[in-house]
Amino acid sequence: MSTSIEDLKLVNSGKVREIYEIEDDLLLVASDRISIYDVIMPTAIPDKGKVLTQMSNFWFENTTGIVPNHFISNDVPEEVAGRAVRVRKLEMYPVECVVRGYLSGSGWKEYQQTGAVCGVGLPEGLKESDKLPRPIFTPATKAEMGDHDENVDFDRAAEIVGDRHLMEELRRIAIEIYEYGANHAAEKGIILADTKF
Repeated sequence: MSTSIEDLKLVNSGKVREIYEIEDDLLLVASDRISIYDVIMPTAIPDKGKVLTQMSNFWFENTTGIVPNHFISNDVPEEVAGRAVRVRKLEMYPVECVVRGYLSGSGWKEYQQTGAVCGVGLPEGLKESDKLPRPIFTPATKAEMGDHDENVDFDRAAEIVGDRHLMEELRRIAIEIYEYGANHAAEKGIILADTKF
Protein backbone atom coordinates (compact mmCIF):
# COMPACT_ATOMS: atom_id res chain seq x y z
CA MET A 1 0.00 0.00 0.00
CA SER A 2 1.34 3.36 -0.98
CA THR A 3 -0.32 6.51 0.15
CA SER A 4 -1.25 9.56 -1.85
CA ILE A 5 -2.55 12.67 -0.18
CA GLU A 6 -3.98 15.40 -2.38
CA ASP A 7 -2.60 18.87 -1.79
CA LEU A 8 0.50 17.63 0.07
CA LYS A 9 3.95 17.37 -1.46
CA LEU A 10 5.54 13.90 -1.23
CA VAL A 11 9.09 14.47 0.06
CA ASN A 12 10.27 10.86 0.30
CA SER A 13 8.98 7.34 -0.11
CA GLY A 14 10.97 4.83 1.91
CA LYS A 15 10.79 1.10 2.50
CA VAL A 16 7.90 1.39 4.95
CA ARG A 17 6.95 5.08 5.27
CA GLU A 18 6.05 8.05 3.09
CA ILE A 19 6.96 11.58 4.15
CA TYR A 20 4.91 14.61 3.10
CA GLU A 21 5.32 18.33 3.74
CA ILE A 22 2.44 19.80 5.70
CA GLU A 23 2.88 23.54 6.22
CA ASP A 24 6.22 23.95 8.06
CA ASP A 25 6.14 20.38 9.40
CA LEU A 26 6.24 16.84 8.05
CA LEU A 27 3.63 14.12 7.91
CA LEU A 28 5.02 10.60 8.43
CA VAL A 29 2.70 7.95 7.02
CA ALA A 30 3.34 4.28 7.84
CA SER A 31 2.33 1.92 5.03
CA ASP A 32 1.42 -1.75 5.29
CA ARG A 33 4.57 -2.74 3.35
CA ILE A 34 7.00 -5.24 4.84
CA SER A 35 10.76 -4.77 4.60
CA ILE A 36 12.99 -7.71 5.52
CA TYR A 37 16.76 -7.29 5.31
CA ASP A 38 16.13 -4.08 3.32
CA VAL A 39 13.97 -5.86 0.72
CA ILE A 40 10.30 -4.92 0.31
CA MET A 41 8.11 -8.03 0.23
CA PRO A 42 5.37 -8.30 -2.43
CA THR A 43 2.54 -8.83 0.07
CA ALA A 44 1.53 -6.20 2.59
CA ILE A 45 0.05 -6.84 6.05
CA PRO A 46 -3.33 -5.13 6.47
CA ASP A 47 -3.22 -2.34 9.09
CA LYS A 48 0.48 -2.88 9.83
CA GLY A 49 1.00 0.86 9.35
CA LYS A 50 -1.61 1.63 12.00
CA VAL A 51 0.04 -0.72 14.48
CA LEU A 52 3.51 0.74 13.78
CA THR A 53 2.21 4.28 14.25
CA GLN A 54 0.49 3.50 17.55
CA MET A 55 3.61 1.75 18.86
CA SER A 56 5.76 4.70 17.80
CA ASN A 57 3.38 7.13 19.51
CA PHE A 58 3.60 5.14 22.74
CA TRP A 59 7.41 5.25 22.73
CA PHE A 60 7.60 8.92 21.70
CA GLU A 61 5.34 9.79 24.63
CA ASN A 62 7.13 7.58 27.14
CA THR A 63 10.73 8.48 26.31
CA THR A 64 10.54 12.28 26.28
CA GLY A 65 12.13 12.23 29.74
CA ILE A 66 15.22 10.66 28.18
CA VAL A 67 15.41 12.72 24.99
CA PRO A 68 13.08 15.19 23.23
CA ASN A 69 11.64 13.99 19.94
CA HIS A 70 9.99 15.34 16.81
CA PHE A 71 6.38 14.32 17.57
CA ILE A 72 3.80 17.12 17.33
CA SER A 73 0.38 15.47 17.07
CA ASN A 74 -1.95 12.84 15.63
CA ASP A 75 -4.03 15.59 13.99
CA VAL A 76 -3.63 14.35 10.41
CA PRO A 77 -5.68 14.19 7.20
CA GLU A 78 -8.63 11.80 7.52
CA GLU A 79 -7.43 9.42 4.79
CA VAL A 80 -4.31 8.53 6.84
CA ALA A 81 -5.81 8.74 10.35
CA GLY A 82 -4.30 6.13 12.66
CA ARG A 83 -1.28 5.53 10.44
CA ALA A 84 0.27 9.00 10.37
CA VAL A 85 1.79 11.58 12.70
CA ARG A 86 2.71 15.21 12.31
CA VAL A 87 6.33 15.88 13.27
CA ARG A 88 8.86 18.70 13.31
CA LYS A 89 11.41 18.86 10.52
CA LEU A 90 14.79 17.77 11.84
CA GLU A 91 18.17 17.09 10.33
CA MET A 92 18.75 13.35 10.44
CA TYR A 93 22.11 11.87 11.29
CA PRO A 94 23.22 9.49 8.52
CA VAL A 95 23.49 6.47 10.85
CA GLU A 96 21.04 4.12 12.50
CA CYS A 97 21.56 3.80 16.24
CA VAL A 98 21.08 0.08 16.84
CA VAL A 99 21.18 -1.39 20.36
CA ARG A 100 21.29 -5.13 20.98
CA GLY A 101 20.52 -6.89 24.23
CA TYR A 102 20.56 -10.35 22.66
CA LEU A 103 22.77 -11.99 20.06
CA SER A 104 20.63 -12.57 16.98
CA GLY A 105 20.21 -11.65 13.32
CA SER A 106 23.17 -9.98 11.61
CA GLY A 107 24.87 -9.62 15.01
CA TRP A 108 24.90 -13.40 15.45
CA LYS A 109 26.34 -13.89 11.96
CA GLU A 110 29.13 -11.39 12.61
CA TYR A 111 29.88 -12.87 16.05
CA GLN A 112 30.29 -16.34 14.53
CA GLN A 113 32.92 -14.96 12.15
CA THR A 114 34.77 -12.49 14.38
CA GLY A 115 33.76 -12.92 18.02
CA ALA A 116 32.52 -9.32 17.95
CA VAL A 117 29.60 -7.25 16.70
CA CYS A 118 30.45 -3.91 15.08
CA GLY A 119 33.82 -3.94 16.79
CA VAL A 120 32.39 -4.70 20.24
CA GLY A 121 34.19 -7.79 21.56
CA LEU A 122 31.97 -10.38 23.21
CA PRO A 123 32.69 -13.39 25.44
CA GLU A 124 33.50 -16.68 23.73
CA GLY A 125 30.93 -19.46 23.59
CA LEU A 126 27.77 -17.43 23.18
CA LYS A 127 24.91 -19.15 21.37
CA GLU A 128 22.38 -17.66 18.98
CA SER A 129 19.85 -15.48 20.83
CA ASP A 130 21.80 -15.51 24.11
CA LYS A 131 21.28 -12.49 26.34
CA LEU A 132 24.37 -10.28 26.22
CA PRO A 133 26.19 -9.33 29.43
CA ARG A 134 25.07 -5.73 28.78
CA PRO A 135 23.35 -3.98 25.86
CA ILE A 136 25.75 -3.02 23.08
CA PHE A 137 25.63 -0.17 20.58
CA THR A 138 26.02 -1.44 17.01
CA PRO A 139 25.47 1.39 14.53
CA ALA A 140 24.64 0.95 10.86
CA THR A 141 24.65 3.11 7.78
CA LYS A 142 21.24 4.27 6.60
CA ALA A 143 20.95 2.81 3.10
CA GLU A 144 19.01 4.32 0.23
CA MET A 145 16.03 2.43 -1.18
CA GLY A 146 17.27 -0.76 -2.86
CA ASP A 147 20.57 -0.81 -0.97
CA HIS A 148 21.38 -2.64 2.24
CA ASP A 149 22.14 -1.02 5.58
CA GLU A 150 25.71 -1.81 6.59
CA ASN A 151 26.79 -2.48 10.16
CA VAL A 152 29.77 -0.32 11.12
CA ASP A 153 31.92 0.07 14.21
CA PHE A 154 31.69 3.07 16.52
CA ASP A 155 34.73 4.80 15.03
CA ARG A 156 33.29 4.59 11.51
CA ALA A 157 29.91 5.88 12.73
CA ALA A 158 31.65 8.84 14.42
CA GLU A 159 33.49 9.52 11.18
CA ILE A 160 30.23 9.45 9.18
CA VAL A 161 28.53 11.82 11.63
CA GLY A 162 31.63 14.01 11.76
CA ASP A 163 31.62 14.52 15.54
CA ARG A 164 32.90 11.88 17.96
CA HIS A 165 31.48 13.61 21.05
CA LEU A 166 28.03 13.74 19.41
CA MET A 167 28.29 10.06 18.48
CA GLU A 168 29.14 9.21 22.12
CA GLU A 169 26.02 11.09 23.21
CA LEU A 170 23.90 9.29 20.60
CA ARG A 171 25.24 5.96 21.90
CA ARG A 172 24.44 6.90 25.53
CA ILE A 173 20.91 8.00 24.67
CA ALA A 174 20.23 4.95 22.45
CA ILE A 175 21.32 2.54 25.18
CA GLU A 176 19.24 4.39 27.78
CA ILE A 177 16.13 4.23 25.58
CA TYR A 178 16.77 0.55 24.82
CA GLU A 179 17.11 -0.26 28.54
CA TYR A 180 13.88 1.61 29.29
CA GLY A 181 12.08 -0.25 26.49
CA ALA A 182 13.56 -3.65 27.40
CA ASN A 183 12.51 -3.23 31.05
CA HIS A 184 9.00 -2.17 30.04
CA ALA A 185 8.69 -5.10 27.64
CA ALA A 186 10.01 -7.56 30.25
CA GLU A 187 7.25 -6.45 32.65
CA LYS A 188 4.79 -7.60 29.95
CA GLY A 189 6.59 -10.91 29.34
CA ILE A 190 8.19 -9.72 26.09
CA ILE A 191 11.89 -9.82 25.14
CA LEU A 192 13.17 -6.77 23.27
CA ALA A 193 16.13 -8.43 21.55
CA ASP A 194 17.31 -5.31 19.72
CA THR A 195 15.99 -2.11 18.23
CA LYS A 196 17.09 0.86 16.16
CA PHE A 197 16.56 4.58 16.36
